[in-house]
Amino acid sequence: MNLSPKQTIGIFDSGAGGLTVAAAVKNLLPNEKIIYFGDTAHLPYGDKSKETVKNYSIRITDFLLEKQCKIILIACNTASAAAYEAVKEKAGENAIVINVIDPATEFVAQNSDFKKVGVIGTKGTISSGTYTKKIKLFNDNIDVVSLQTPLLVPMIEEGFIYDNISNAIIKEYLSNEKLNGIDGLILACTHYPIIKNQIRKFYNFKTTVIDSSVVTAKKLKEVLIQHKLLNTENHIPEHEFFVSDYTDFFETLAEMFFDDKVNLQKKYL
Repeated sequence: MNLSPKQTIGIFDSGAGGLTVAAAVKNLLPNEKIIYFGDTAHLPYGDKSKETVKNYSIRITDFLLEKQCKIILIACNTASAAAYEAVKEKAGENAIVINVIDPATEFVAQNSDFKKVGVIGTKGTISSGTYTKKIKLFNDNIDVVSLQTPLLVPMIEEGFIYDNISNAIIKEYLSNEKLNGIDGLILACTHYPIIKNQIRKFYNFKTTVIDSSVVTAKKLKEVLIQHKLLNTENHIPEHEFFVSDYTDFFETLAEMFFDDKVNLQKKYL
């Protein structure tokens, strides 16, 4: 690969959820410029077919390759499960591709504190069985239980957080008997860290809630160092944000995570 440390990091998601990953990357790697694409016109991805998600992901990959990104980070669990291999094939030698599932499963599998782990995510992510397969591949002694929680993404995208509506939906899902006795809960959707504290409160802060955004950012740094692509220039990069359809919530969330006004650009693919 003939890539340069000065090239940008491309991050994409179905909507605003991947901003949790982008913010973690910004905090850990302040010299790296981020180009973020939120496919808000097509969210949520979780109820779409695998082929549909793959097609959306390929279009976004084309766009990020045009932007000459050295890394394409799939900040969407559904797309990571459905389209990772297709995105890697599309990127070829022009960019390194990272997903959000592998870092989280490796973290859980290597942690001896976990005996029974719950996984909550969209229909697409949970039905793929990817988390269970990958955790078991690393550590077959961990009991993994999965639960589809399809209302959480549209709830978050509509701005229902820290209120009675979101608390009721969260309680309904997490009270499911499948999750009884878990000592860890994987948030298998990058939207979910936005309601992480509500989830932790449900468990009285006694159950470990695993946020993939942080472990993914750490994995990204490892990959950049490994390939000698870490940008060591001491400067403040101007991040770019693209959406396929404008939403007030996306802009509000982006400005909250990046502590500044963002220049939100519409790009329908």
